[in-house]
Amino acid sequence: MRSHYCGELTAKNISEEVTLSGWVHRRRDHGGVIFLDLRDREGLTQVVFDPDRAESFALADSCRSEFVVQIKGLVRARPEGTVNPNMVTGEIEVLGHELEILNRAATPPFQLDDHQTVGEDIRLKNRFLDLRRPEIQQKLRFRSKVTSVLRSYLDENGFLDIETPILTRATPEGARDYLVPSRTHQGSFFALPQSPQLFKQLLMVSGFDRYYQIAKCFRDEDLRADRQPEFTQIDLETSFLGQEEIMSLTEGMITNLFKELKGVDLGTFPRMPFAEAMEKYGSDKPDLRIPLTIETVSDLMTEVDFKVFSGPAADPKGRVAALKVPGGNSLTRKQIDEYTKFVGIYGAKGLAYIKVNDKSDLEEGLQSPIVKFLPVDVRQALLDRVEAQDGDLIFFGADQTHVVNEALGALRCKLGADLDLYTCEWAPLWVVDFPMFEETSDGGITAIHHPFTAPSCSPGELQANPLTALSQAYDMVLNGTELGGGSIRIHQAEMQQTVFELLNISAEEQEEKFGFLLDALKFGAPPHGGLAFGLDRLVMLMTGSASIRDVIAFPKTQSATCLLTQAPGEVNEKQLKELSIRVRKPVAE
Repeated sequence: MRSHYCGELTAKNISEEVTLSGWVHRRRDHGGVIFLDLRDREGLTQVVFDPDRAESFALADSCRSEFVVQIKGLVRARPEGTVNPNMVTGEIEVLGHELEILNRAATPPFQLDDHQTVGEDIRLKNRFLDLRRPEIQQKLRFRSKVTSVLRSYLDENGFLDIETPILTRATPEGARDYLVPSRTHQGSFFALPQSPQLFKQLLMVSGFDRYYQIAKCFRDEDLRADRQPEFTQIDLETSFLGQEEIMSLTEGMITNLFKELKGVDLGTFPRMPFAEAMEKYGSDKPDLRIPLTIETVSDLMTEVDFKVFSGPAADPKGRVAALKVPGGNSLTRKQIDEYTKFVGIYGAKGLAYIKVNDKSDLEEGLQSPIVKFLPVDVRQALLDRVEAQDGDLIFFGADQTHVVNEALGALRCKLGADLDLYTCEWAPLWVVDFPMFEETSDGGITAIHHPFTAPSCSPGELQANPLTALSQAYDMVLNGTELGGGSIRIHQAEMQQTVFELLNISAEEQEEKFGFLLDALKFGAPPHGGLAFGLDRLVMLMTGSASIRDVIAFPKTQSATCLLTQAPGEVNEKQLKELSIRVRKPVAE
């Protein structure tokens, strides 16, 4: 039903007879001549109908936006002065000879070329229309190219594409599972996989050596702009490769992807220990495009007569830190108040600051409500520590370490965006040397990544000092976004049991939930490791999208609902009875 796609026609096609099929993007009547902009997935072509062909002219006159039509006509050059350099087809137009209306369309709930004022809820409810917009189509086409390039790279490097089960059982991977009731095993439940972690490790034990999969994963967690209840991972695992070899291979994959699709050379990825990332940037995924760093000043504040600073400075779990903003004196009090409100989101109780008007005058040259609490020698040491210059502004965080890190880390990124402090377009890095565990609020410990990550020490050393032990884990970060995370896995049963015990997983629970893995590790499991990239997040970053919902064909909302299909939905009593399930309605308040 077509000889060409609309977006394919150029000056090379002038004088050719063509057949086009697509949607009427726009209809214009210019003094007896009707113009239809015809759209398909490749772009737009302007089609002209004149009254000389009465039948086709009348049909063109009846067309409206989103009518599906087939057009036959002659490609010709646009008249002088009407060339559109912003369109691939801007040098030509098609003189319409024949027109067939394949399907009429009701008036759309929103204009596809004027979506900026349309609420996302309306767009998602009518996603089949929203997907017609060239902007969204381009992003999904780009997504397809991303997976194609990645598959080619992994195929060329000896990886095998192997599928793993979707119906599995619950595993402790940091988020809630989506559960699926079993009809044939009443009272039992499958779980949708949070990742293919255990199965890909079993594939390594099975001798497949190099595995990959474009895998669907599911997590029942609170959502943000870069999270969805179902998402896609570029999942891979290898045997007989060390941490540096895996990092080098996957770094090459992402570097190749950006060269192929963006024409960008990301260069070499620097390595940064987790401790340094938290100390200097307040985040385990620092945005290195922003030149601001956080400096610890706790040692300067232990004796000051200002409990807001001296309290956290003396607390082993507290921190006082400074964030210098070069030229920040230009910020108004209103702006500072807005930043104070912003850090409150992260638990900060306030945001102290000092404006450096004249660093040589420690009495009158520093402008701040807190200067009077700081002795002159502390003021000087502080200015030296942050290398302050005249015109700079210094923000402070003082609280529990995790609150200071989150608040100042987020403030650093917001200042970078608000003040346009970016020094480059792309800033990749590896964050390495993560702790194995972190302490929970009830005094227990939990795995930083997952319980299958190998530590950088022996089982005995791990048992003796679990909170100081480092893991063989590594995260790839780009522009403050975690692209992917991975680790060397535990390949010996003794080490895996040690980790389970430290996580307070009993021998009975180990056998019930992970008996198959522990058995596999006893039968010659090779050293192995891997990494998983978030495909949605990667495409979002590469296309400059504000949300991963813009790069997923049929996304859920932030409340994990599908406005298009109205999922999740209720099921009838017969289905519930077959599954031996009774729904308890929440008690109305």
